[in-house]
Amino acid sequence: MIVTRFAPSPTGRLHLGHAFSALKAHDFARGAGGRFLLRIEDIDGTRSRRDHIDTILRDLDWLGIGWDGAVSFQSRRLAYYHAALQELRARGLIYPCFCTRADIAASTSAPHGPEGPLYPGTCRGLARPDLSRPHCWRLDMATAARGGLTFTDTRHGVTAADPAQHGDVVLARKDAPASYHLAVTLDDAAQGVTDVVRGADLLPATHVHRLLQALLGLPTPRYHHHELLTGPDGERLAKRHGAPTLAALREAGADGHALADALRRGELPVGFAAARD
Repeated sequence: MIVTRFAPSPTGRLHLGHAFSALKAHDFARGAGGRFLLRIEDIDGTRSRRDHIDTILRDLDWLGIGWDGAVSFQSRRLAYYHAALQELRARGLIYPCFCTRADIAASTSAPHGPEGPLYPGTCRGLARPDLSRPHCWRLDMATAARGGLTFTDTRHGVTAADPAQHGDVVLARKDAPASYHLAVTLDDAAQGVTDVVRGADLLPATHVHRLLQALLGLPTPRYHHHELLTGPDGERLAKRHGAPTLAALREAGADGHALADALRRGELPVGFAAARD
């Protein structure tokens, strides 16, 4: 059975881009007679807010999007993330890192990847790391990387995974018990997600997720990275850029079901567009 999910973070309100992605995942599952799940990625304790969770639920109901089963919350799965980290640590695949973002930005030895400077490995191989100091946990990519890994994406076909291009990614942050990479990989497997439907901006992250699946013995879902919505400035819609929220549209009297049907037809409000990667 096809199983998809929508997994927003309650660190702000949903916008048109979120609605577009939720509809893609919802309709993919419903069209195949499958299940559509809702997961709240509330692992960021400093930014996640209960009122944003309530608004997300209202927004989806307003759009006419229903989900199967109970809503799941990452904040209730911390023990699973901890267990995975302990396994990777026992195998010598992760190491503690004490560097700040400023330290990394100032490093003249930092190599560059597809999304900017990579971690230069400053803390890799420390003999006696002081774990009482604030630290994150990084994947030792040189030790962990596996050859011959692939994943399948609707628009790109069978793709060779190249996680090394991302360097020693963070798997647990100083201020959160798991990074996006680790949490989403474990959660998708635990929930039996067969098809990951998400924006094209997350295609690069799939290379890391495929490696984690191999390291932790998890199944590999099919991927469907859809086009992104852009605003009048040509930039993809994002919370930090002040994209119009669904709550604002709802409060202004817009018809959510009509908006959902328009998005399905590719009819976007004036000034918005769908940009392919």
